[in-house]
Amino acid sequence: MSDTPEQLYAPREPVFPKRVKGFFRSLKWWIMAVTLGIYYFAPWIRWDRGPNLPDQAILVDMANRRFFFFWIEIWPHEFYFIAGLLIMAGLGLFLFTSAAGRVWCGYACPQTVWTDLFILVERWVEGDRNARLRLHRQKWNGEKLRKRLVKFVLWTLIAVATGGAWVFYFADAPTLLMDLVIGQAHPMAYSTVLVLTATTFFFGGIAREQVCIYACPWPRIQAAMMDEDTITIAYRDWRGEPRGRGKQRDDLGDCIDCNACVNVCPMGIDIRDGQQMECITCGLCIDACDEMMDKVGKDRGLIDYLAWKDEAKERAGHAKVPVMKHLLRPRTILYTSLWALVGVGLTVALFVRPAVDVTIRPVRNPTYVTLSDGAIRNTYDVGVRNRHGEEWPYYFALPLGSDLKIELEGSDKLVVVAEPDTEAKQRVYVVAPPGSEAARKDRTEIRLWIVDGVTGDRAHLDTVFNGRGK
Repeated sequence: MSDTPEQLYAPREPVFPKRVKGFFRSLKWWIMAVTLGIYYFAPWIRWDRGPNLPDQAILVDMANRRFFFFWIEIWPHEFYFIAGLLIMAGLGLFLFTSAAGRVWCGYACPQTVWTDLFILVERWVEGDRNARLRLHRQKWNGEKLRKRLVKFVLWTLIAVATGGAWVFYFADAPTLLMDLVIGQAHPMAYSTVLVLTATTFFFGGIAREQVCIYACPWPRIQAAMMDEDTITIAYRDWRGEPRGRGKQRDDLGDCIDCNACVNVCPMGIDIRDGQQMECITCGLCIDACDEMMDKVGKDRGLIDYLAWKDEAKERAGHAKVPVMKHLLRPRTILYTSLWALVGVGLTVALFVRPAVDVTIRPVRNPTYVTLSDGAIRNTYDVGVRNRHGEEWPYYFALPLGSDLKIELEGSDKLVVVAEPDTEAKQRVYVVAPPGSEAARKDRTEIRLWIVDGVTGDRAHLDTVFNGRGK
């Protein structure tokens, strides 16, 4: 028995993916360009928000606890919109995983997108796979030092841009950029940029596939979303085996054992070994294999997107099952319906929310006050949210024909001028004259109207007026 302790963790073998061309590689380039373009340039889109607010289309206003998205403005009490978007994101992830496996991981996950960008820079500086392998194995010399230095500098610039773009979502981007350059930005901004720079550099340049294998929980829970109809990348071993090279291939399968699928895999796995947790279904192995099949005169699809249910049918010689048959099934329809239901609910809630946002809280200590002339007075605390970037007037009124009177504490007029982007708190008194029905009854339903003094938009609050009950 050996005294050498068993190694529970295999040391990392660096992965140097080979460049490949094909449909899935082009698709990944397009998705990377779109997602990175949105991330880096969205804070710079201008949108007129009036005085006292940055003219920024997408802004997270932490100081006032608000979120701006073009014409949409979300306040703290409307957090259900954010919760709804998170629910939609989760249902969308469930939907895509049940339909086509880890397509999110392979195409749109930030870890994948930034890793692709970092590998692109690495390939541009150090060369393709064989050149990078040679450089990795050779001893440190002038060439290796120069190329590594250039690569690390470019990675750092990308990482700094990543961290910088993030902080621009929380303040006016042009102003914050100038403050960052001249050293007058808040220390929190510099700290955030520094942390995101370090994490982007490490995750995208150093850790890479290790993040997907060890840090991300999704590979371990995705099986709950998948079934035998889920389309994922697979190797048709009944067609490819036995593999081998040579001109006489009567006794061999279509696989020529060129390892092209292994060399292009960003996770460093061999898809011919079967389904593996590390596979992110990016499709690069499909592009590499199809290219080799074209060269040797064989049909494409030796490695392809395939449902497990189809394996037995294809082994028996049946034709391929159409992809849509797998996509449209009860599970995906259920996820799509739930996703659409939440989306429609959020849209309806967004458009039916009142233009004038008010709240009311009756003061019940005491329940009512009897004035010197015998009138009964109730007290209410009313909040009016001013969503405008300047002072805004709001008028208070009771329905026409009501025998009740309304008074505002600290104001002779029935108007409140709210400060910009704040909630104005106003104490309101409702008085029932002596002998009136509201003064005699125990409880009376009343409606308080608040009118926008500029636009004329109205909102109402229903509450209760308490009388003597005698």
